[in-house]
Amino acid sequence: MKKAALFSVLVVFAFVWVAAFAAEAKMTVKYGHVGPPVHPQHLGAMAFAKHVNENSNGEIEVQVFPMGQLGGERSMTEQVQGGTLHMTAVTAGVLANFVPEMGIIELPFIYPNREVAYKVLDDAEVKARFESYCEPKGFVFIGYTENEFRDMTNSKGPIRKPEDLQGLKIRVIESPIFIDTFKALGANPTPLPFPEIYNALQQKVIDGQDNPIFTSYMMKFTEVNKYATLTSHILTECPVVVNKRFWNRLKPEQQKLFREAAQVQIKVNREENAKNRVKALEKVKAQGVDVVILTDAETEAFKKAVQPVHDKYRDVYGAEWYNFFLKKIADCSAKK
Repeated sequence: MKKAALFSVLVVFAFVWVAAFAAEAKMTVKYGHVGPPVHPQHLGAMAFAKHVNENSNGEIEVQVFPMGQLGGERSMTEQVQGGTLHMTAVTAGVLANFVPEMGIIELPFIYPNREVAYKVLDDAEVKARFESYCEPKGFVFIGYTENEFRDMTNSKGPIRKPEDLQGLKIRVIESPIFIDTFKALGANPTPLPFPEIYNALQQKVIDGQDNPIFTSYMMKFTEVNKYATLTSHILTECPVVVNKRFWNRLKPEQQKLFREAAQVQIKVNREENAKNRVKALEKVKAQGVDVVILTDAETEAFKKAVQPVHDKYRDVYGAEWYNFFLKKIADCSAKK
């Protein structure tokens, strides 16, 4: 009887030990970003997590934290660099504070259209450059999420040419390239935190703001701004970066899985963004918003106005990298 009891105790102990070991062996990966749960950026991040979780043989669980739950973009980037956060998707302009060359993604009016932008960003040589720039700073670049091409809304009147922006107070991201862009266009760029935009528009503290048309609709900016211009002036792309030391601890097959999941994430994010842009355009028109779609000639006038911004950041990023990136855009534009 004593032997049977002892055997039962040993079985229970063994079960508990195995369960504890299995729990310990399972790796939990925290992935933070600032997009809201309904945004395609988050849907893409969730697709990333799902792909890893379902294909890692129970070894990895990716947990996604949207809406800046783990901090703002700069804070999360610092956390990833320091190793207290595994990975984040961060706006290229913010990442440029750590890896200056990444800021080239957000130069104004640099892409002729969405198709060319994606060809450039997906180009093997371009991605290899991004990896090489991130690696010395403690990051491993594995892909993108995005917040779409940015447009403008305002309360004063239609914007068809740079002169129409003269003196308008336009809320911008607190990023040098955004501030420089709107100064070049004749506006008065006013950096404000994202949550403050609606009240600032409503109280006439600012005249307008720049965000993708879907974001402007979703956040109700078009309730108080009845003029919108589809400028697509800057592509807000968010490189996904992983802590280098954590990455090096992953098995080769796990690293491969992360890269595969990053491709799934890109596909979901981009497809949802494209759908939402069409839907949002219909919705804002139904709200009575005056929507301007620039002609090629009108777009060219904006491009000409921001050339000083390109000249400035060509020096910041380095002429060789700037010329390389511009050539990629030209080459991808020429391909059918």
